[in-house]
Amino acid sequence: MLAKLSRELPRDAGLFYEPKWDGFRCIVFRDGDDVELGSRNEKPLTRYFPELVEAFRRELPDRCVLDGEIVIAGPNGLDFDALSQRIHPAEKRIRQLAESTPASFVAFDLLAHGDRSYMETPYAERRATLETLLATARPPVHLTPATEDPDVAQDWFSRFEGAGLDGVVAKAGDLHYLPDKRAMVKVKHHRTADCVVAGFRTHKDGAGVGSMLLGLFDGEGTLHHVGVASGFSVARRRELVDELEPLRAGALEDHPWAGWAPQDAGGRMPGGPNRWNAGKDMTWEPVRAERVCEVSYDHLQESRFRHATSFVRWRPDRTPASCTYDQLDTPVPYELARVFGTA
Repeated sequence: MLAKLSRELPRDAGLFYEPKWDGFRCIVFRDGDDVELGSRNEKPLTRYFPELVEAFRRELPDRCVLDGEIVIAGPNGLDFDALSQRIHPAEKRIRQLAESTPASFVAFDLLAHGDRSYMETPYAERRATLETLLATARPPVHLTPATEDPDVAQDWFSRFEGAGLDGVVAKAGDLHYLPDKRAMVKVKHHRTADCVVAGFRTHKDGAGVGSMLLGLFDGEGTLHHVGVASGFSVARRRELVDELEPLRAGALEDHPWAGWAPQDAGGRMPGGPNRWNAGKDMTWEPVRAERVCEVSYDHLQESRFRHATSFVRWRPDRTPASCTYDQLDTPVPYELARVFGTA
């Protein structure tokens, strides 16, 4: 079941609210010792999280199907980069990471228990049953907090962000579980930042600019790749070709990212391989780092935008040197143990 985006927290009667976790969405199937983990796109996740498979055998009811999120809690909040590293082809590496950066599972819905399907059961009843089933569950299995008080949800929206949570989800108490339907509401943080445009990628269909590569300066004057602006219409992609063309001549001369080869990229630099799609073309075209654009973003993780940003407008009134990390509103981390509901 999916969620539709809202910029305002709904306050209708009969709503339940939960923190929005930033990890891998996962459906857990358990039937005795048989445990299978599936992503939201039905891709198998079981082999990547052996420590969770063992935990599910120990902590979950003998026969059940749960919906939730796989996360990794680091010293500064949820660590999506560490979580991404777990999708690795080598079994030995997976085992090493399972020990060094163990994952947790946060359950937030119940689809089945025993012989009963809960798909057509109202959410309020599903939640109550889930609380009972996980009453004695121990870490790394957790039950997400939930409240019917919108003021508490608004407080979560503000305080939990520093722990890596990127918003709040609202569900109607009478809502059935509706696969592939955007029946829930997610409220996410929304901010803007001014960034240097230092390159672009051609759209996968070959028509126009698919994404613009964004940079921000640190205190030492180094321009860091912080993410991309994408989601342009067909017409806008073609317009951007003309707008960026004057910046392409001599772009590699003194370009701050000129030395970034794919083998050194580590997945963060513009030429780095795509962890989710090894065959995806990640080549990019440099442009002189002279133009500034304003983008909207919802979440900052460490030094990068967690998701792709949206282009708002060009900022001819801003100089590239003024595009620094100092402009970003970075929330104070909130203790993850309290988010998990543990002592």
